[in-house]
Amino acid sequence: MDKRKVVVAITGASGAVYAKDLLTRLAGLKETLEACAVIFSEPGKAVYAYETGEKALSLNPPFREYNNKDFFAPPASGSAGFDAMIVIPSTMGTLGRIASGTADDLICRSADVMLKERRKLILVAREMPYNLIHLENMRTLTLAGAIICPASPSFYSHPVNMEAMVGTVTDKVLQLAGLAAPSFRWGEEQ
Repeated sequence: MDKRKVVVAITGASGAVYAKDLLTRLAGLKETLEACAVIFSEPGKAVYAYETGEKALSLNPPFREYNNKDFFAPPASGSAGFDAMIVIPSTMGTLGRIASGTADDLICRSADVMLKERRKLILVAREMPYNLIHLENMRTLTLAGAIICPASPSFYSHPVNMEAMVGTVTDKVLQLAGLAAPSFRWGEEQ
């Protein structure tokens, strides 16, 4: 399997545990990653620090953090060749800006690039309940080729704690992004 290039965007919705778990799981898949660009929105940084107790990430190659205002960063261009982008968690505001084509920051520009290049864009919607505007924006993005993956844990694998429940979501996200990660498979012996 060729090495993959992935963008991970972390916005200000509650659910930073999903982003933290995803980054931890991606670190365990370094042999399959050529690059992993990490982008925080300003509210995303604040929520991440509040919910995880960690103010800064300690990232080593192939991980690299980019400023959300840096339009010269590789994810801003289709020529950088990223294979997938995961917005985790995704606020409805970010989802709406992407749906409307408003590429006013690196997160939205990178998502716009993924859509125009017909590459995987996965938005892990965290807010609830949804209003009609949220649903219409999700519909628009789905029609444009994005995957809406609500942060809805599964229970058929009998998760034993919160970390295992979070893992049911991040396992699905990794699968959708085309990254092979060990996870529960329905109908297989455990």
